[in-house]
Amino acid sequence: MRIAAHTLGCKLNYAETSDHLRHLAEEGHEIVDWTAEADLYIVNTCTVTAVAEKKCRAAIRQAHRRNPGAQIVVMGCFAQTAADEVARIPGVSQVLGNESKRLLSYSSVGDRTRTFFKVQDGCDYFCTYCAIPYARGRSRSATLEETLCAARRIADSGAREVVLTGINTGTFGQRQGESFLELLEGLDKLDGILRYRISSIEPNLLTDEIIDFVARSRAFLPHFHVPLQAGSDHVLQLMHRRYDTALYRDKVLKIKSAMPDACIAADIMAGFNGESEEEFRKTLDFVESIPISYLHVFTYSDRPGTVALKLGEKVPVPVRHEHTQRLLELSAKKHRQFVDSQLGKARPVLWESKEVERLSTYMEGWTDNYIRVQSLHDPSRVNTVETITLTQENVKREAASE
Repeated sequence: MRIAAHTLGCKLNYAETSDHLRHLAEEGHEIVDWTAEADLYIVNTCTVTAVAEKKCRAAIRQAHRRNPGAQIVVMGCFAQTAADEVARIPGVSQVLGNESKRLLSYSSVGDRTRTFFKVQDGCDYFCTYCAIPYARGRSRSATLEETLCAARRIADSGAREVVLTGINTGTFGQRQGESFLELLEGLDKLDGILRYRISSIEPNLLTDEIIDFVARSRAFLPHFHVPLQAGSDHVLQLMHRRYDTALYRDKVLKIKSAMPDACIAADIMAGFNGESEEEFRKTLDFVESIPISYLHVFTYSDRPGTVALKLGEKVPVPVRHEHTQRLLELSAKKHRQFVDSQLGKARPVLWESKEVERLSTYMEGWTDNYIRVQSLHDPSRVNTVETITLTQENVKREAASE
């Protein structure tokens, strides 16, 4: 069969889609581009926002228009939480919830040298705005030994950089009496993998021991993604987040003390129910006051069945979008400041891809602290790590987007 896939949402979804496609290719099926006519379309869905769900519906309808006779399999979080609705969309032949996915999966995307490695799934936190625990279930992971065995297979595949993904990665191993730190220590000892990144970790789970380990480790990079969601303690309480701004500030300063050039990203939500203009101002001021490198900005949208529906007054939609825009502008400012602080410094770069710009061909890569750079394409350098000095000319400035 000719099979095409489209993925929405988080890096974990991308890892799972690629893992399925890899197995289908091994069984003899032809994997084609999403824009091509196929016999089977796979849509891996997201339910984190209403916008994400709208994009899922559009992707399904797009596949049906492209080939009305094709099978369409819909999987993922939206398929889990709204199976009946998804099944009624014309063209859908099968709906698969998250229970159908393997616990461990990994992927290599195209010819890139970065691999996403799923080490955990599910979440026990039940933040008031989030439908993911209902879609993904409780936190769970394979054993430490099983996970390290999967990592050894990744090392054998030739991948140079591995991104650890999960819904709540810091809870790895809790059911088995193991810990995320033990996983990091075990991965760091494996031969063959040059670099690791942690895709995201909750601030209350980012222990000083983890920070200290990353700072002295062989392969873990000075790049952290630590969700914040709000810079107001009142709003954090409404969200049922398990930390306050004091703890978050302490974690950021601890990272910067141990790794002064570290890149730190934060998730921020704009327009949460009950967030007044004063509380939003507190978020802006808080982000300004700490050495965050950039933001991932999300506009709040109601999720069916969540506690947030009963909280406070709703922020008008136009105000939510205004707050989103102001946060994006702040993110761009923070990112410029971070990149400028790195100019003139020598950083290791993994060259991993190329693109054609006008008449010149460039390859691209990422520094250890997640700055995107480019150089004239040289096939001998692709998939290698090279230390370069960062300049205005070789840095690609990209601000975080919504």
